[in-house]
Amino acid sequence: MQHYPEAALYVVATPIGNLSDISLRALHVLQLVHAIACEDTRHTQTLLRQYGIDKPLLAVHEHNEAQAALLVIERLQRGERVAYVSDAGTPAVSDPGARLVAAVRAAGLTILPLPGASSVTTALSVAGISGGSGFVFAGFLPSKAMEREQAVQALQADARAVVILEAPHRMEALARAMAPLGGRLVTVCRELTKQFEEIATVAAQDLSAWLAAGTQRTRGEFALVLHPGEEARAKDDGHRVLQLLLAELPLKTAVKLAADITGASRNELYDAALQLKKA
Repeated sequence: MQHYPEAALYVVATPIGNLSDISLRALHVLQLVHAIACEDTRHTQTLLRQYGIDKPLLAVHEHNEAQAALLVIERLQRGERVAYVSDAGTPAVSDPGARLVAAVRAAGLTILPLPGASSVTTALSVAGISGGSGFVFAGFLPSKAMEREQAVQALQADARAVVILEAPHRMEALARAMAPLGGRLVTVCRELTKQFEEIATVAAQDLSAWLAAGTQRTRGEFALVLHPGEEARAKDDGHRVLQLLLAELPLKTAVKLAADITGASRNELYDAALQLKKA
């Protein structure tokens, strides 16, 4: 059975849209704590009212997080349990909470995470990206045009999948900045788990046209997954095929066949084969 110690900060993930996505454990903790620190008291009150929870609320947002953390620490030092929730999803990822967590840890107090909804993993789950090359969480790209374009260029050089978040008023600008990525696929998720949820996979060069195809498509919150490029997929497939072939064939034969089957670089596969043999 889970233990819920006193004098602890509970970092609680909340729904990203559909209020039914709250976990039973999160509801238990929100009922148990002495106070709930939150990004926006009005937003959190809506969630609490849905489940009949009435607790003192402490505003802890990006503009007051450092000072408000001291008030939370005072409560914890008195032996209270305090929960922290952001407006949606898992706190301290792209939402406030990281400075609060760091301050509580520096004070030598206990921090307990309660996992739950996250737009990052939700978007990845419907992108259909296979292989083990991993992903990068880029969050919100810079708002200034030149800095945004430079950030997109940097993403182009990364062979892994990339998760990007964006607000509705900046989506058209982001789509224009991503157009030079050409045929590289993007899974765009709009209003995840909400009534007007929309998910589509398009080429980066077609993202602007997709947005323009419906007036509602520039509304709501966005999570985008930039798929790995063809070169990255070939490399990943090549390594997996190489491992299978090396179990049955001589090194040079395995490398040649893996390169022929997947289109991956023969030199890279040869280096990888040497490393596998050493291991």
